[in-house]
Amino acid sequence: MKDASESPNTGTQSNLPEVSLVVPVHNEAAIIEGSIRELHARTERHIRRPFEIIIAENGSRDETFAIAEEVAHDLPEVRLLRLPEPNYGAALRMGIMASRGKYIHCDEIDICDVDFHRRALELLVGEDGGFDLVVGSKTMHGARDRRPVGRRLATRVLNGALRASLGFHGTDTHGLKAFRRQALLPVVESCVVDRDMFASELVIRAERAGKRIVEIPLNLQEKREPSIRLTRRVPRVIRNLGQLVWVIRVKGSWSS
Repeated sequence: MKDASESPNTGTQSNLPEVSLVVPVHNEAAIIEGSIRELHARTERHIRRPFEIIIAENGSRDETFAIAEEVAHDLPEVRLLRLPEPNYGAALRMGIMASRGKYIHCDEIDICDVDFHRRALELLVGEDGGFDLVVGSKTMHGARDRRPVGRRLATRVLNGALRASLGFHGTDTHGLKAFRRQALLPVVESCVVDRDMFASELVIRAERAGKRIVEIPLNLQEKREPSIRLTRRVPRVIRNLGQLVWVIRVKGSWSS
């Protein structure tokens, strides 16, 4: 991963945030301002805890970074990080490692689901010590996935492949999730696969490390058409899946 730089305007708060929301972005000039401002307003209204929003921009060729800078300048809770190359997994990891909250939430710019974060936070701070990781599932009972049919099918095929090749026991790995920083940061640091499969590796390693994991159903509707065509993404995902099987199943490099 190349060195990442942070915008001079980091949105530093007088008190450290309790909740960090990490949002990777790539070529999202059309929706980034509206999505981040909406996420900020709804988080402020519904989460009711000190928070920060970390925009992890990676390799955009449009005006995404410039627009994000303006939003970070206007909203003190928003921080902007930049990665020169387009790499979703590396950007997500960068944002997680830079976060300061006790609870770290991973969102998607085309979703920004505050209701998921509210529900997840309740599970993380439960009276019994809470769960270590909450995964938003697009396929479990009760979920409503209104993405195109091809995307829904691809999700089910990928999760089936993870169950068959790596013994994964859940229903989903990619997308919205939230976790306790102290419990999961060592797992994040142990991940070696980036791009599309970083999120899957994180969930699978957490499961294998015996972390307390719970899935909750998502009510999912994207704000725009997929930024990367499925036909271009599938070969890359297959390569990343092969790498993931190699480091976990073959090399046995799964412990945190």
